[in-house]
This record gives sequence, structure tokens and C-alpha cells, in this order.
Amino acid sequence: MRRKWSIPKKTLIKSIILLVSLIIAVTTLVPQGQTAPGSNPVIVARYEGAVVPVAAKYCERVIQHAEDLGATACVIELSTPGGLYSTTQELVTTILNAQIPVIVYVSPAGGWAGSAGTFITISSHVAAMAPGSRIGAAHPVSIGQDNQQQDVPSEKITEDAAAWVRSLAQMRERNADAAELAVTESKSYSDTEALELNLIDLRARDLNELLQEIDGRKVVLSSGNEVKLQTSKAPVQRVPMNSIEKLLLDLSNPDIAYILMTVGMAGIMVEIYHPGLIFPGVVGAISLLLGLYSLGTLDAYWGGVLLIILAFGLFIAEAFVASHGILGAGGVISFVTGSLLLFTGGPPGLGVNIGLIVTTAIFFTALMALLVIAIIRGQKRAVTTGSEELIGKEAVVREDLQPEGAIFIAGELWKAMAVDGIIKAGERVIVTGIDGLKLKVKRIDHT
Repeated sequence: MRRKWSIPKKTLIKSIILLVSLIIAVTTLVPQGQTAPGSNPVIVARYEGAVVPVAAKYCERVIQHAEDLGATACVIELSTPGGLYSTTQELVTTILNAQIPVIVYVSPAGGWAGSAGTFITISSHVAAMAPGSRIGAAHPVSIGQDNQQQDVPSEKITEDAAAWVRSLAQMRERNADAAELAVTESKSYSDTEALELNLIDLRARDLNELLQEIDGRKVVLSSGNEVKLQTSKAPVQRVPMNSIEKLLLDLSNPDIAYILMTVGMAGIMVEIYHPGLIFPGVVGAISLLLGLYSLGTLDAYWGGVLLIILAFGLFIAEAFVASHGILGAGGVISFVTGSLLLFTGGPPGLGVNIGLIVTTAIFFTALMALLVIAIIRGQKRAVTTGSEELIGKEAVVREDLQPEGAIFIAGELWKAMAVDGIIKAGERVIVTGIDGLKLKVKRIDHT
């Protein structure tokens, strides 16, 4: 007979504790990505997507990490359709003032340095592009304004952006005229055109070829020091986004921000409809705060946000006011309008998917329709089954009875008709009968 064996529980726990302690000790003594003593690595960051605040913070962190290590250079592999102008300025300032050479490599093949990416690429000490990539279309845009509103401010922003990109190109001894056309006329250039026009320094199929090609090249830092690149044999250390940066990047997705805000308000709405559930309210509050944070980082048009908030206010009011769907319909219109305005005229890569807006609008339209049907059925059921209970009860007039209006009785708002003349709002009445969905009432005689 075979004996069953097992590891004693105490031994297992001690082993796990020892293993965890060993891992902590090793990771403390040998930091992640640390290179051999005496080596000068090339630090590489990889970013694809719209230029949003977390992208700038990530690149700034990697550049700072490279400076702390005394790296030979920092390479930013970039592919972006564009992004926020203010964030672009922040990242470009970091590159210009870096204490080590910063190389921007537009990749992979088919990559794009659009709009904001143009400024970032031109500002780098060495600018390179992969075959099949392109650069340009850098005309600035403003979020949340129509064409007429944009005319004057946009002209000023364009002039400022054109002067800025010309200054950057001249600083790096690149073609300032071609760079300016990318801003003023949204001109785009292929990788070969950009090289011929001296917008970039070289083309490279991959990172290894790039490091071989730039080896021995001299660049001047903001301090005035001239540095000779020694990259052909330098070890490469990639620094990916950490967990927090990945989370913030996900939150910086316009679709995610929109969903979070919608889920948040829906959760709060459910909590108001059914007090005491708690869970929908908690989830709703957290989602709403995260959604508003995301929209704030994306420079969303707050007029659109307010319209969406108004929509949910109307949705909530529909459950407590006998509007027979009018408030709900107004809420749907406000919701769709606000959704469409959130990123109107915004930078490339920033906008809510129209399919998501349509799907969400259909959902809330159906929800409001069901709510109105439920309210009407509830009132009919109350008329049928509770007429004896309502007759003889006192109520308060909420809307002047001339002779028809509204009264508040048994926690509900009812349509009512006075049988003894006009009765003003605030007066107390007594129910004398029921006519369909209307209550017949008369003024209470206190004499």
C-alpha cells in the first residue's frame, strides 16, 4: 500500500516566507534593468498613442532615469497621431533641457509622428524615422469650439505654433521652412521626404541599425557641452511603463473616460431610485470621480460634460415628477448633445467613438421608456386597487386646481380636479372620488 505524503503546514509557510524574503533581497540589491558596472547603456522608452499627460510623465521619468544612470543616450520610440498642445510643450521642454542626448525614433514601419509628434521629433538631439513612417499635419486645434469661435483664437495659436516649430528646427539645424509648413498648411512628409528636406537626421529599419548609424555622431546639450555618441556597442535597457502609468494611460482613453462617467452617473441614479442598495452608489461615485479625472486630463469641453450631467438630472427627475416622458426625452437629447460636444474639434486621436455614443443613447432611451411605462402602470394599478384607500384622505395642492392641477398624496404626485372652484397651491384638500387617472377633490372646510 502506497503511503500518502504531504508537506507540513508550518514548513510550507516558512518556505514561502523565505522565498518572498529572498526575492525582496535580490530585487533590492540588483535593481530592475541595472547594467553591468562601468557600462553606459542606451535607455529605451516605447510609446504609442495620443500625447496625453501620462505619456509626458512616462517619457520624463525615463529621461531622468537615463540621466541618473549616466546613460549614453535615451531613445524614445514614438508613434502618435497627435495630442494635447500643453502636454507637448511640457515634453519638448524636458527634451530640450535633458542632460543626455535624446533620440526620437518614429517607429515601427508605418508609424506616425503626427501633429504633436512633429514637435517632439524635431526637438530631439537626433531625429530618425523607420521606413514607411510619416511626419507632419501639425496644425493646432481647439477642443469644444465651432469654426466661427475658433477663427480668432486658432489664428493666434497657429502663429504661436509656427514660430515655436521654426525655433525648434533652427535650434537643431533642421529645415525650418518645411517644419513651419507642417503647422500652417498641415503638410505631411514621408520618411524619405523628411530626410531629403533635412527635417530628420536619418532613416533606420530597426533600433539596432539606428544605434549603429548614430555611433560617433556629435550633439550639443542645453548646457553647451558637446557629446560624442557611443552607441554601437552600448547595452540596451528598455524601461516600460509601470503599473500606475498603464492605469493612468487607460484612464486617458476618451472612450474609457466616457464609459466611467456614464457608469458613475447610472450607478448614482440607481441608488437614488432604490435607496439602501449601497453597492450601485459606491461604484457609481468611484466611477464618476475617475471619469471626471480622465476628462480633466484630456482637456474635454466642459460644456459637453455639463450637458451630460444635466441629462442625468432629468433622468432622475423623471422618476419623481409626472412628466409622462418629457423629462426623459429632454435628458436623452441633452445626453447625446453633450456626448458629441465632449471632444469637438479636438486633437487627432482624442474623441469618443460614435458607435459608443449611439449604443449608450439607445440604452438610456430604452431605460426611460421602461421607467415611464412602469410609472403609468403603477398609477393605473393604484387607481384600480387603491381607490378606497385614497378616498377620504387629505392631500396638499402642488399645482393650482383651475379646476385641474396636481396634488401630493400618499407620497405620490397625482393629477386632480377640484369640484368646488379654484384651489390655490399649498391649500389642503380631501379626495372625494376618482375619475380615470384623476382624483376628484374639494377644499377642506375648517369651520
